[in-house]
Amino acid sequence: MEQETNDLIKSEIENNDVCLFMKGTPEQPQCGFSSRGAQIVSAFAREVGLEQFACVNVLSDSRARTALKEWSEFPTIPQVFVHGELIGGSDIVLEMFQDGSLLEMYEAGRA
Repeated sequence: MEQETNDLIKSEIENNDVCLFMKGTPEQPQCGFSSRGAQIVSAFAREVGLEQFACVNVLSDSRARTALKEWSEFPTIPQVFVHGELIGGSDIVLEMFQDGSLLEMYEAGRA
């Protein structure tokens, strides 16, 4: 079952240009950091014309949160991935969104 969870995480990251792992959903976040992460990723998606982004609720599967942290080697949730690369949590993503480096990274990955 652990391999199945790891495969799901890997699949979501590899098959989506932007992927957000959070507690809850963008419509019903379950913590402040996840709420902020969802707001930032949603605003970014609108900015680049991305109709949707992948969002995984790590609370829907008791193994997902632990597996994600082990898989990414990043200790906190939310986690944002762009073109398969871990960006970080809501603070890092907010900074990158504000300074334009998130957009640069996204566009470079589309080339």
